[in-house]
Amino acid sequence: MRPQILHFTRLADIDTIGSIMSQLEKLLKAIRNSPKGVRFEDACKVAEMLGFQHKGGQGSHRAFARRGEPTLLNFQNRGGMIPPYQARQLIEMMEKYQHEKNR
Repeated sequence: MRPQILHFTRLADIDTIGSIMSQLEKLLKAIRNSPKGVRFEDACKVAEMLGFQHKGGQGSHRAFARRGEPTLLNFQNRGGMIPPYQARQLIEMMEKYQHEKNR
């Protein structure tokens, strides 16, 4: 998948990016602070943001893999949330790869 190139033509575009980054930081903080309350869709978004790619799963399951990373991330949708142990696995990957998200 090719990286998306963003072109800023207005100051409002830059403000929008700043707002998105702020929302992302809030999401990461919320996941760290409350592993029992992580939404399934948020977990999938964060995994992709960390460089993991959707490798399979359908219905209530999603599997994500990252090149060079032996750990797979598997998420189960249980009423819109993931189980706490899966959130803790996601947090471990956040700690390991979050420094790369600013590249």
